[in-house]
Amino acid sequence: MLVITRKPGERICLGDDITVTVLEIVGSTVRLGIEAPSEVPVYRHEIWEAVKEENRAAANASVKNLSSAKHRRPS
Repeated sequence: MLVITRKPGERICLGDDITVTVLEIVGSTVRLGIEAPSEVPVYRHEIWEAVKEENRAAANASVKNLSSAKHRRPS
């Protein structure tokens, strides 16, 4: 892992197409701006992990589980 110290207004370039700018630092919170091509997905790590877990669960679901879930009503 590369660790870089940056101040507000300073940037980091990832390849030719992605720029990360430190917008603001308040206490322990850092606001970042990310410029990337629209075809490059940008997610918060915890969101990306949740999406991957949902995809794994969906891929492992059986047809039997899907048909029984169809008949249940949400509480």
